[in-house]
Amino acid sequence: MKNLAEQLKSYSQKDYYPFHMPGHKRNPFSVEYEPSVKTDITEIEGFDNLHHAEGVILQAQQRAASLFHTEETLFSVNGSTAALLSAISACVPSGEKLLMARNCHKAVYHAVYLRQLEPVYLYPEWESKYGLNGGIDPRQVKTALKEHPDAKAVIITSPTYDGIVSDVGAIAELCHEVGIPLIVDEAHGAHFIFHSYFPDSALQKGADVVIQSIHKTLPSMTQTALLHRNSARVSSELLHRFMGMYQSSSPSYPLMASIDSCICQLKRCGDNMFAKYVDHVDNFYKIARKCGQLSVVGPEIIGTSAIYDWDVSKVILMDTEGRISGKELYRLLLEKYHLQMEMETPGYVLAITSVGDTEEGFRRFADAILEIDQKLEGLEKGQKNHTSSEWRKPLKRKMKLQQAMDCPKEMVRLEDAAGRISSEFISLYPPGIPLIVPGEQISAGWVRYIQSCLEEGLDVHGLSSDLKIGVVYE
Repeated sequence: MKNLAEQLKSYSQKDYYPFHMPGHKRNPFSVEYEPSVKTDITEIEGFDNLHHAEGVILQAQQRAASLFHTEETLFSVNGSTAALLSAISACVPSGEKLLMARNCHKAVYHAVYLRQLEPVYLYPEWESKYGLNGGIDPRQVKTALKEHPDAKAVIITSPTYDGIVSDVGAIAELCHEVGIPLIVDEAHGAHFIFHSYFPDSALQKGADVVIQSIHKTLPSMTQTALLHRNSARVSSELLHRFMGMYQSSSPSYPLMASIDSCICQLKRCGDNMFAKYVDHVDNFYKIARKCGQLSVVGPEIIGTSAIYDWDVSKVILMDTEGRISGKELYRLLLEKYHLQMEMETPGYVLAITSVGDTEEGFRRFADAILEIDQKLEGLEKGQKNHTSSEWRKPLKRKMKLQQAMDCPKEMVRLEDAAGRISSEFISLYPPGIPLIVPGEQISAGWVRYIQSCLEEGLDVHGLSSDLKIGVVYE
């Protein structure tokens, strides 16, 4: 068996095209700096220190703040995970209350655990036409703030993994009326500010702290992210303190250089790069919408299900008539056309496009879906995937997350788990958003949904190798 390095080298020489992260798309022409062992150093003379930046790293962070028009921007070489942990820790004292979107990334739940916080969930609306999580309704936030006046912050994810954007401006105003900050996980929206074709960034809508994974949609190396402080409501000192705790004490200079190189490149020629990219995306959708059998999500969802805006860079492709499942479509695109999608779900596939994509890549994708669409014509309609609302019902919280994770547990078969209190996070990966959170009572509907995901070969995290789940010991 090849080792990891050998396998990566071999894969890089094949013709598989990446409609997935990272945003540079393995395209050497999209980046100006490629790390090598010759640039892998430590905190030597003249190269500053990320955890006490005074020289070249401080200047690099200031360049980023200037580009994104923020009060302060910090580099993260531990991805958005470290930035989310730091933002929450800086905004919410230990043991206090946090209003959080239920579809937040697992890193937010880890912050709840580490800081012993009390979460109050905000549930996204449900978009029924395509089967997507919608936005967070500002009216729900307003109600939650009235019912929980002791909340110290609000955190939402916008855009979501599927590109759904909530009304960040309205939610920010509600937070500021009661004097608390809004944190926005904008990991998938670092590209927003570079062209009007995309939604406004949370930075432009009044969010106080914004976290962006620039490796997701911009030409930067995996594991690079930015933490933006956008107002005086959040302590700079505390952000620095916690970034020093949650990041490695030996941060990678090649990764920091990748961030700075990306920033400099965008400052210098970002307008031209994004003009070409937008043309490619627009042409792709014009072709994709000629399909008679396959559907691509479009702007028609805006204004429904608390969806304030939608990120056109995320291509959601599906057969709404059930002739081909998301899993089958994913495998077909990969095995026949050598197009690697970002994610598969029971009902659809998700492709992530970025400024690093090539015209040839878009052409291959368009040609593939037109050919698949033609072959679906005339086939008998199938059963739509997971249309029952039972599995989407919020689970009852019976214990605190921290208590459920730390107390004695036992392993039970998945089919026997209904009614038991989970001690584990259960999630589909990607994107890693928990379906079940420790402390929640597992319902029969969720058991059936997870079983169906397993039957379709989806990657379910949190179960043991023999498909058992950890539950609180009774």
